[in-house]
Amino acid sequence: MSLFGTLRTPRNLVFGAGQRAALAGYAAALGRRALIVTDARLATDPDFLRLVQSVRVAGLEAGVFDGTIAELPIECIAAAVEAGKAMEADLVIGIGGGSCLDAAKVAALLLAHGGRIQDYYGEFKVPGPVLPLILMPTTSGTGSEVTPVAVVTDPDRAVKVGIASPHLICHTAICDPELTWSCPRGLTAVSGADALTHAIEAFTTIRRQITGTIVHDHVFLGKNVLSDQYALLAIGHIAASLKRACDKGSDTEARERMMLGATAAGLAFGTAGTAAAHAIQYPIGALTHTPHGAGVAVMMPYVMEFNRSHCEAELAEIGQAMGLDGTGRTVHQQAGDTIDAVEDLFASIGIPKTIADLGVVASQLPQIAEQAMGAARLIKNNPRPIDLDSMASLVAAAFSGDRASLRPSLTDRKAS
Repeated sequence: MSLFGTLRTPRNLVFGAGQRAALAGYAAALGRRALIVTDARLATDPDFLRLVQSVRVAGLEAGVFDGTIAELPIECIAAAVEAGKAMEADLVIGIGGGSCLDAAKVAALLLAHGGRIQDYYGEFKVPGPVLPLILMPTTSGTGSEVTPVAVVTDPDRAVKVGIASPHLICHTAICDPELTWSCPRGLTAVSGADALTHAIEAFTTIRRQITGTIVHDHVFLGKNVLSDQYALLAIGHIAASLKRACDKGSDTEARERMMLGATAAGLAFGTAGTAAAHAIQYPIGALTHTPHGAGVAVMMPYVMEFNRSHCEAELAEIGQAMGLDGTGRTVHQQAGDTIDAVEDLFASIGIPKTIADLGVVASQLPQIAEQAMGAARLIKNNPRPIDLDSMASLVAAAFSGDRASLRPSLTDRKAS
């Protein structure tokens, strides 16, 4: 197979402790009136207030919108857009967790192009560049600072919905791990688990038939040689530092490696995409109101087991990136070792074992399977084809905790 790779990235990506000080210089080069999008907790944080002041000292008008709400209901985005219109913003800065960054992306979209949020659901619906965007994460999780997607909650939809377009990729991402030092253990755990899931799904996505127009036909292109490098980089850093960062939030090396891993995972899935674990989390999250990172992490070992027959070599490579010693083990055995290692790592930081532990009840399983199949942009990325029956089996296994039920028999393996 000939080599193919694509990266969709910010124009500037700055990583490192203390690099938040670069914000004012980038802002001054992009606009004169900055709408700064954050949430109520961060709005009073001394570091945040210093950042706002630095933007003002650089000669910009800076208006703060602190009404971002977790899971991003569209009403709070509408309020951010009104704030931006009132000050005639020509630049949007998002500072915070994934919801703040996604809110900034959608606000920049609507301030540039108008209309309703619903007009842009799906892929390639954004008609052109949005307002200049600077994004600065304060958690090591979503990777939203480098991705082409924003996910919102629409009261008219049963599950969360995405807006996916290369135009949503920010102009400048500034990733300063010092901003994560105060992140509490629980948030560190679910954010980091989300990031590892991003990297694993990006590395094991479907490998599409390459055409001359593939970059225009899909926002998320599937597995490719460039996204693979970022996925493996992310897996190595996150596997080595996630539990350390959870157990000791003051471990600066672990915090640095977690943020680097989360950003690298964003670069990986921002091009390659994610798959079934994310598709299933959307209805689970809507039903149980559990954090997104917890939901995808619970699903990940089951999805890896389900997909194993279609990506054993990739799963073995993931294990190597995690530091597993595959000496004397077959690729099939190494793939199983990798799934076990991911399950064990998640258990060590408090991720539940089953979706029943998240609050799902048996009567909801058919609804979850059906709604997960509706996430076409995710389902089409899965390395193993999924229909409603196989999706139902996957969801049932994640409910009962029976990962073994997803393993093909020896006869099936020989036949394949």
